Amino acid sequence: MLLARVLDERMANLYRGGKIHGGVFMGRGQEALSAAVGTCLRPGDVFAPLIRDTAGRLAFGEPVLDAVRTYLGSPLGPMRGRDGNVHRGRPREGMLAMISHLGAMIAAVNGMLFARRLKGITGTVGVACVGDGATSTGAFHEALNQAAIEHLPLVAVIANNQYAYSTPNARQFACRDLEDKALGYGITGHTVDGTDLNACLDVIGDAIRRARDGQGPQLVVARLLRLCGHGEHDDAGYVDPKLRASNVGRDCLKVAERFLLDQGWATPQTVAQWWETTSHQVDEAIATAQREGGPDPYKESWCAISSKHLCEGYDEVCDTHLG
Repeated sequence: MLLARVLDERMANLYRGGKIHGGVFMGRGQEALSAAVGTCLRPGDVFAPLIRDTAGRLAFGEPVLDAVRTYLGSPLGPMRGRDGNVHRGRPREGMLAMISHLGAMIAAVNGMLFARRLKGITGTVGVACVGDGATSTGAFHEALNQAAIEHLPLVAVIANNQYAYSTPNARQFACRDLEDKALGYGITGHTVDGTDLNACLDVIGDAIRRARDGQGPQLVVARLLRLCGHGEHDDAGYVDPKLRASNVGRDCLKVAERFLLDQGWATPQTVAQWWETTSHQVDEAIATAQREGGPDPYKESWCAISSKHLCEGYDEVCDTHLG
């Protein structure tokens, strides 16, 4: 959670300084839910992250350099300088590159899970993270219906941050709660306080265990608030101040820190050291990516990443630069 917060803030600073082209989308306020997802997954599982899932990506094993290189356009990053910000991934390792129309990610995870079934691979699950806005899309409905019919080991995690960009929940759906949608698909629903790390670990962990044990798709709805704009280009002036002041507007990082201090598992000095160490780690990654520069537009063919010469060279790049 801490690493994600520091990394996001550094990327936002670089964006404001004109060092990043495109957009920066921060996960401030969503780190507890995201970290819980990445922590509860195992190697071999499938993870389709949300736009604000920096913490989940890191917990699932993404190197900090992957994120920084992608944002800064380094040809040594996983997208080889072809895409910026959050559209990065390592599909062979189970981490999908995000499709911005998030409802479509559920179907992509379904496809991977069904392919594994055909190959006789068992014991793995797939998690697709979406926002409350994605639940209004046809792709969300079709994919959940498919997962339910095929009894796939899917966990769909909805980060209900109260706004689809600037559209509030009241203008998105008329049901009492998004968890109610689970009943309509014939799958199991769960609700969790997305600001509480312990609660997220318990509920996400239980949902993943159920899916892994053959109990079919699971739908998890987390209540939280995006503590920033949709992106760094958005000042979030439309957010209701009452939501910010409510429990749903708590900063999950501060909640987790207070819990650690109250339990005596950490001291203020320890927490300060964590911040310092994490900041140094992120700054080193930024310095590395900045030294690498971008692709040479006159020499680069800009062919698909799956083309032969890029695939053959990528393992060597990883071995050299990622250890």
